Amino acid sequence: MTDTSANAWVSSTHRPMGFREFVAIVAAIMALNPLAMDLMLPALPNVASAFHIGDANRVQAVLSVFLAGFGAGQFIMGPLSDRFGRRPILLGGLIVYGVASLLAIIAPSFETLLLARALQGLGTAASRVIATSIVRDCYSGRRMASVISLAMMIFISVPVIAPSIGQAIMLLGEWHGIFIVLMIYGVLTLTWIIIRLPETLPLTERKSLAVGEVTRNFLQALTNRQTFGYALAAGSVQGVLFGYVLSSQQIFTGIYGLGHYFPLAFATIAIGIAVAGFLNSRIVGRYGMRMISHTALVGQLAIAIVMLIAALAGWLPLPFMMILATGNLFAFGLIFSNFSALAMEPQGHIAGTASSLFGSVTTLIGIAVGSAIGQYFDGTLVPLATGSLLSSVLALIVVIVVEKGLLFRPHNAPV
Repeated sequence: MTDTSANAWVSSTHRPMGFREFVAIVAAIMALNPLAMDLMLPALPNVASAFHIGDANRVQAVLSVFLAGFGAGQFIMGPLSDRFGRRPILLGGLIVYGVASLLAIIAPSFETLLLARALQGLGTAASRVIATSIVRDCYSGRRMASVISLAMMIFISVPVIAPSIGQAIMLLGEWHGIFIVLMIYGVLTLTWIIIRLPETLPLTERKSLAVGEVTRNFLQALTNRQTFGYALAAGSVQGVLFGYVLSSQQIFTGIYGLGHYFPLAFATIAIGIAVAGFLNSRIVGRYGMRMISHTALVGQLAIAIVMLIAALAGWLPLPFMMILATGNLFAFGLIFSNFSALAMEPQGHIAGTASSLFGSVTTLIGIAVGSAIGQYFDGTLVPLATGSLLSSVLALIVVIVVEKGLLFRPHNAPV
């Protein structure tokens, strides 16, 4: 699909915005989460020093509790947005995000900082669920996959630049400045949404918050083979990403001794996801979500095998490691956006609830896998490579079961 002009894409559910602004605002909303994660990476040693934490693995909790709040919060955001609309829940989440940023700035103890991070994660849960729901409100099928891919291309550029911004903040001041930047970004995004983003869920499509109906909606999403299966598979591959992010500072500064150049290496590798998002938006209309994501998953598995063999052999120099890691994240970019679209495709009538379920399942599985990889960090790349291999195998098994053994099928092909 080549016509991406505003007139060709404008939907009555997101006026007064054209297609480009719609993609940009969705990307800005989605970027709240990776920004809050990746700005913190260069600051972890300073946080550990400020609160007298001697265990480098323990300070990873600054990242993992954020992800826990993000994952758990998504369970309630979808049903709330299906009942009250997308705007009020999104605005409420951004307010919580801003208050949590302020709490982090004044945190007198490590425990208070962790509380603030959990609340930040809770606030971004609203942004993640509702961004996906808004896209599903306005588009379906391959158009939905294209919008998600373009939005991901933009917001995934955040991990490319965020560690460098975080490092610059650390050079100019100290780690409190990171939360000041996060608070400013939240306020700017909140203002943009208030002025430009209309409600995308009509009153006629609102759902009840009655326990019975909410339970039925969750069960409907849970029992849908495509939705739940692709959520499990996406969570497994996301665990590889989380494991990499949680241990990246230790890998680049501890194993490879890059010091202040760590953000540059991190950014170089993260480009793989951004390139994948752009490529997917251009080819998904031709090849379909299944063909692209299944091929990428097999590719990710092959990369994990090579990385594990090299790590066990003790031959994983920085250039080779970066090539493998970039390929891994490139595959992830192709996998996750298409798995997201495939999971949401059957759930247009309960998009908020389905988005909650998808977000919670993928994030909580990702946290479990990623935290295990991070906590097993032993000064080598063996834990990351092993986790990548096991996660890719699990995801492939799940996809085979969901698709009844028929991988690489064109979109809407008969089973």
